[in-house]
Amino acid sequence: MNESSALIARLKRIATTGMPTQGDVRPVDAWLTQGMAASQMHEIFATVDDSASGAGFAVASVLAARAAPMMWLRTEASERQGGRLHATGLVEMGLDVSSLVLGLVEDEASLLRAAADAARCHGLGTLLIESWGRAPGIDLTATRRLMLAAEASGVTILSLRIGAEPVPSAAASRWQVAACRSRPLEADAPGKPAFDIELLRRRGGQAGLRWRVEWDRDAYIFDQTAFEAAVFDTETGGDSAALPGVGVSVAADRTVADDAAAFVRRTG
Repeated sequence: MNESSALIARLKRIATTGMPTQGDVRPVDAWLTQGMAASQMHEIFATVDDSASGAGFAVASVLAARAAPMMWLRTEASERQGGRLHATGLVEMGLDVSSLVLGLVEDEASLLRAAADAARCHGLGTLLIESWGRAPGIDLTATRRLMLAAEASGVTILSLRIGAEPVPSAAASRWQVAACRSRPLEADAPGKPAFDIELLRRRGGQAGLRWRVEWDRDAYIFDQTAFEAAVFDTETGGDSAALPGVGVSVAADRTVADDAAAFVRRTG
């Protein structure tokens, strides 16, 4: 029985018995130092205004999990709306861009076909699927197929949903990401990338939790101690001045995206 036949057979079993109950058995805050649970699909939601923060959080999560190489799939429309990926910004996050393969496809249908193929690639660490707006094709059926492929191959799938509302899906976890104020460094230099993170859903575990974190690119972890110290400083009357914004952009200026782009290319 080939891989496709096995996947179809498992889907038929699920239709009668329901989805597997596998969840993230780690502590709820394990993602801070270990990234997202491997071999599963996770959803990351961000508003259009926070699209760079959503992408930055996704990249940082891959690094925290040590889950390279990564394939980033996006449509031509996504590239027009969000701009081309900015290699310098990715490097500043700590990513070795030689471990990133970018796939640019024509439309949502092509995105899902490419994602289905990539999700079965055992040599891949992470598959990042970027979509903008409703993206109705990324529904319960499509996410079930992707989740099953992830469990079979060991690939971690991150579905980056920009400007979309959560709908029923098979994802193991669902996150809402926004930028938050970062702390200035010495000589008032811009602070580290900072995120406001809310866990909306976690299969088999606690949800509705919220964190404010900085990305530490040297240690490859999300650090919340800086914000805990800032709260203490405020309560004791200290100076807790902060700079606005995430600090690192992973997308170039959107006007650049109007230029013609290769169908699939490697960054760097």
